[in-house]
Amino acid sequence: MKTDSLRIVAGQPSWRIANRDVEAYLTRRGGHLGPVTFDRRGAKLRPLSVAPWATEKLPRGLPPLLHVLRGDFFCMPFGGNEEPYRGEQHPPHGETANAPWRLRSIGRDGDAVSLKASLRTKIRPGRVEKDITLVDGHPAVYQRHTIHEISGPMNLGHHAMLRFPDRLGAGLISTSPFKHGEVLPTPFEAPEQGGYSSLKVGAVFDRLDRVPSAFGGTADLSAYPARRGFEDLVMLVSDPDQPIAWSAVTFPRQRCLWLGLKNPRVLRHTVMWISNGGRHYPPWNGRHVNVMGIEEVTAYFHLGLAASAKPNPVSQAGSPTVVRLRADRPTEVAYVMAAVPIPPGFGRVARVEPADHGGGVTALDASGKRAAFPVTLGWLTG
Repeated sequence: MKTDSLRIVAGQPSWRIANRDVEAYLTRRGGHLGPVTFDRRGAKLRPLSVAPWATEKLPRGLPPLLHVLRGDFFCMPFGGNEEPYRGEQHPPHGETANAPWRLRSIGRDGDAVSLKASLRTKIRPGRVEKDITLVDGHPAVYQRHTIHEISGPMNLGHHAMLRFPDRLGAGLISTSPFKHGEVLPTPFEAPEQGGYSSLKVGAVFDRLDRVPSAFGGTADLSAYPARRGFEDLVMLVSDPDQPIAWSAVTFPRQRCLWLGLKNPRVLRHTVMWISNGGRHYPPWNGRHVNVMGIEEVTAYFHLGLAASAKPNPVSQAGSPTVVRLRADRPTEVAYVMAAVPIPPGFGRVARVEPADHGGGVTALDASGKRAAFPVTLGWLTG
């Protein structure tokens, strides 16, 4: 079944996909997934963000990406892309995050409903197929992007953004083991342009709760919101030997746990964009607060295709910062995000394990409390 019915959601023409458990909207422009409601029959969990200017008329010259900004979107190439690469000048986060997508179908097959869309890229000609699937009984959104007819190095990934309650430390962040973390090695914001950052440029760290600060001492990135008035960006190098890698945010008062799952041999890094009112230029104007991007990528920070394709400290240390695409063989990039209610007292996720009954995963906090995620892990590994 194909339907072209679009509705205006937070200012953008969008397609709806839903079952009894999850409801999601996909924008036609840029293919941004959001808003998303998990646990529709119960707590109605909505952890993803929508930009506060979503329904405003913005200044001329801003990329479509900023007009739409919400939820999660697929980036190819990931990052700012200010520097051309071999004659290619890509927009921020690529055509996949800015150009209009074409709906192919929305339909049900057994216990699953899927939305399929496609995009013809022009800067590096090819085709990207988008598959968003909901499975009955699963508190999850399954995404797969399949890249056709394109060759050469490409940095890419997902750009999920979570909105945190307006209370210091309202969300508790954790990830699967990572090899090391690093603050962006160049200044992220420039005060003379109205932007401010708080972390020490280029600092290396091995735990989220002890990241060197630009003002001396350390900052705790494992609890958020924090550091109002600043924008920061760090990257974690995932351990590729794990079968599945994960990022988690616990919202204890909201009794909600969000989980992102990936294959760390496809999406090798996690970029954390910590956005708490540190940009005072349009359209941000100091009002984009309490948002954290937890972005699963293969890239060299957000510095774009040129920086990711040439040798850099991360790739030279053994973690590739591009995917090598082949025109004669499709490349698949899969990602799953989910959210579930949690029991009282559930804290920061300490580990995520395959569920005892053989289906999905179980998240455990430090005290051993458990939260079950019925998800199909085979989605991530093909």
